[in-house]
Amino acid sequence: MSRPRFRSDDHRIRTALGSTTLVGLGGLILSALGRRRRVLHRAERRWGSMARRFLRLEVDAAGLDHVDPDERYVVMPLHEGFVDIVLLLGLPLDLRFSVRHELTEWRHLGRYLERTGQLVVPTGSSVSMLRHFYREAAATFERGESLVVFPQGSILGIETAFQRGAFRVAERFDRPVLPVVLTGTHRVWEHPYSSALRYRQPVSLQVLEPIAGSEAVGRARQMEREMKGVALQPGMAPVRHFIPERDGWWDGYAFEIDADYPDLAAAMAARRMT
Repeated sequence: MSRPRFRSDDHRIRTALGSTTLVGLGGLILSALGRRRRVLHRAERRWGSMARRFLRLEVDAAGLDHVDPDERYVVMPLHEGFVDIVLLLGLPLDLRFSVRHELTEWRHLGRYLERTGQLVVPTGSSVSMLRHFYREAAATFERGESLVVFPQGSILGIETAFQRGAFRVAERFDRPVLPVVLTGTHRVWEHPYSSALRYRQPVSLQVLEPIAGSEAVGRARQMEREMKGVALQPGMAPVRHFIPERDGWWDGYAFEIDADYPDLAAAMAARRMT
């Protein structure tokens, strides 16, 4: 079984999201376009608050005292689903998100991503793409914004390994890394595995102590293990696990399995060999 296909116009998805997310986001946030970015960020945070109330999320948040509202971070969250964004917008920061190019193919979401100047990362890798990413990252920090980069690069599950790109950005621009552990969000809306929208789900957000940009690359593996260890602690909302027999193997999709999950890593390697 190959990876599930993203469908930008799936009727069930549009029904699940309704006016509260895409349409509501368009009405509230796109109204701020053409104005100062701080106005845009205030509108985004307001929308995030509305979405959390609409979904009746049972949010257990901790470590918010680690966040300096005047700092410009490379924000690195664990990633389980689109609802992660709703929680991250509760942080007292002006956020710019790094997103995969394929999301711009969604009719409403793509319009929002492009018109609000999110950092869209093209598919594949090249020197020119890396230069573009660094230019945009520099512009983000110069505007006083923090850049959100999901180091796993996917929503498959906790077994997905961290990529090193975000750590290199932090080191290159000497910006502190803000680790954010998110769990339970996959239960709210588990696209593309399910179109169901679930209410009153317990979700956890725990901000860990920032790491200096100069130490980011050297401490990348340590930070990955620490974040995942926190996610698996009792009291945190349940994490999402990647089970290929259930979720598909996602052939052709760029990701790696964390070496701390050797059985799954071996199964994935065998799959790719064939």
